[in-house]
Amino acid sequence: MEIIRGLYNLRNRFKQCVITLGNFDGIHLGHQALITRLKDVGKQRQLPTVVMLFEPQPLEFFNPEQAPSRLTSFQEKCIFLEALDIDYILVIPFNQTFASMSAQTFIEQGLIKQLMAQYIVIGDDFRFGAKRQGGLALLKHYAEMGAFEVESLATYIVDEQRVSSTAIRQALLDDHFEQARMLLGRAYTIQGRVIHGNQLARQLGFPTANIHLHRKKPALHGVYFVKVKNTISNQYYTGIANIGIRPTINGKTAVLEVNIFDFNQDIYGQYLDVEFIEKIRDEVKFASLAALQTQIKQDICIAHKIKAKLSVSS
Repeated sequence: MEIIRGLYNLRNRFKQCVITLGNFDGIHLGHQALITRLKDVGKQRQLPTVVMLFEPQPLEFFNPEQAPSRLTSFQEKCIFLEALDIDYILVIPFNQTFASMSAQTFIEQGLIKQLMAQYIVIGDDFRFGAKRQGGLALLKHYAEMGAFEVESLATYIVDEQRVSSTAIRQALLDDHFEQARMLLGRAYTIQGRVIHGNQLARQLGFPTANIHLHRKKPALHGVYFVKVKNTISNQYYTGIANIGIRPTINGKTAVLEVNIFDFNQDIYGQYLDVEFIEKIRDEVKFASLAALQTQIKQDICIAHKIKAKLSVSS
C-alpha cells in the first residue's frame, strides 16, 4: 500500500483506477463493505484500488469546536486500510481551496482528469463539493455520459441497527463497548507511540506510558480498565488508562496515559494498542495531588476486581 498526499503528487503512479471516497472514521463494518466491493471490482477489472480520505475531516475544518470526536487518527486509518489490502490511500488536504471547489469541478478535474477513475463506489449518504452540492445523483449524471461507472451501497445494518461512525461514538459515550465492537467488527482501540510525559504519574508512584492521540477530540473521556498490546513484541498486558485533559494539573490538551500492571520496561518510541474494556469513572479535578494519588490507588483496586471478574489474562 502507498500513501499519496494530494492530487498533485499522483505523478502517473497509475493510469486508471477504481475508487471510494469519504472520511472513513473508524473503518467500521459499513466502510469495510465498501472496501470489499471496491476490491472485487478492482480484481475484476485488473485496476488499482484507491481510497480517498480528507484531512482534516471536513467538519473539523469548518467548525473544529463543534466537530464530532474522532474514532481513529489518520495513522490508525492507514493501519486498518493496509490490513484490508488497499493499493493506494489518497489524502486530500481539506483546506479553503478544496472546500470552495464545486462538485462539478471536483468530478471533472479530480476524478476524471487526474485520477481517471473507471469505477466509483460510495455510501448512500456521501456528499461532496462546495456546500455539499454533490452526491449520488450528480455522479450518476456523469456516469450516464460515459465518464465512469458508479455504484452506491445501501446502509450496512447489524441487528437492525444502522452502522455509522455516529452510532459508534454514541455507544462509546454510553460505555457500551460490546455495542461498539458489534458495529466496528472489532474491539475499540486507540493505537499510538509512547512519548515522554511530565513524569507526574511516576512521582505519584504510578508510572504511565503516555500515548500521543493525534486528535483534538477523542471519543472517550475518563478512567478505564484496559488491555494493552505492544505491537513490536506482540505481548499483551492489562492496566488502567486515563484519557482526558488532566484537570487537576490544569491541562488543556487531551492525552492518553496508561499504567500497565506489573510492568517496568523502557518502551519509549514503541507503539501500543490500547483496548478499552470497562469504564471505572469520569475524569474529575481533585483538590490536591495527594487526593489524586489516593483515587488512583482505588482505581487500580477496582481494575483488578474487573480483571478477576472477566478473567482477563495478562
